[in-house]
Parts: sequence; structure tokens; C-alpha cells
Amino acid sequence: MTEREKAAAGYLYNANFDREIIETITACGDLCYEYNMIRPSDSTARTALLRKILGKMGENVIVNSPFQCDYGCNISVGDFFFMNHNCQILDGGKVTFGNHVFIAPNCVFTTAEHALDAEQRNEGLEAALPITVGDNVWIGAGVIVLGGVTIGDNTVIGAGSVVTRDIPSGVIAVGSPCRVMREITEADKYKYPIYQGE
Repeated sequence: MTEREKAAAGYLYNANFDREIIETITACGDLCYEYNMIRPSDSTARTALLRKILGKMGENVIVNSPFQCDYGCNISVGDFFFMNHNCQILDGGKVTFGNHVFIAPNCVFTTAEHALDAEQRNEGLEAALPITVGDNVWIGAGVIVLGGVTIGDNTVIGAGSVVTRDIPSGVIAVGSPCRVMREITEADKYKYPIYQGE
């Protein structure tokens, strides 16, 4: 079994010396570097290169620079996806985003977990746990989402949260560790004033 196969199967694996992994990460790093150098106004070139980086990409996808990921091929984004500046995805495992996902600046999604045992960790062993984000999710600025987490549909994750466990659908969750504060209700439609015209 290759190191990539071990990672995909949920086993500890070693990414430090495996030629296939090193070449994949290096190639993705070059693509991300190139992506980050494209002018923001050149949306055609940005979209074309993003399709080379990501494993699966829906329509109307915007990823603001700078952006960095490890493999790229393990990332799937749905339609109407928006990721703001300075976000990172450590995608040794699968990272899946649904439709209409909004991600604020400075967020991190990391599937990487290093071994808890010091001897194993010093050998370079790690695990890759998948992350799944549902439809219609808003993730606030500076959020960190750890591996093995699923965030349900129609949920808001408050700024600065560290998401260490699953968050259900239709809630506002915040904190470190991130916890559900309350359900999102009809009253939330009226939190901000809506212009009704003259």
C-alpha cells in the first residue's frame, strides 16, 4: 500500500519521503504560486488555473489571493463558492464544500493530524481526516476547521472559532472549541435593516 493509499484509507502515513507525495505537493505549490501572481482583474485566467488546482470545481467560484493548499486534487467546491483572502487548505484528506459557501479571510481547513505518540510523530507519521462543509454555510474570519469535522447546511460559524467536532445544520456556532449558540430562526431575516426604496 502506498503512502497516499494509507492516507486515503485513514491510516497513519509518512508524507516526508514519499516521492509521489512530494512531487504532488511541489506541483500544487507551484500552481498556487502562479495563481497568487495573477492580477485580480484577470478572472478568466484565475478561473482556468483554479480548475487545474482543485479536484472538482462548480460554477461561479471565487478564491481571493493569496490562497494555498497542499494537494489541490483532494478539494471539491460547489457552485457559488467564495473564499476571501489568505485562506489555507491542508488537504492530505478530502475537503468538500457544498453550494453557496462563503468563507471569510484568514481561515484554515486542515485535515492533517500528527501522531500523538512522540516516537511516531518524530518518524513523520500523520493522519488525514476528511472535512465536509454543507450548503449555504458562512464561515467567519479567522476560523480553523480541524480534520474529521462535518459542518451542516445553513450554518454560520462565528469569527475566530476553532471547529474540533461536527456542527449541525441551521445553527450559529462560535468559540474555541466551537459550540452551538442557537438555531437560526425566521427572526434572523430582520437582524440587519433592508432598504425598501424611497
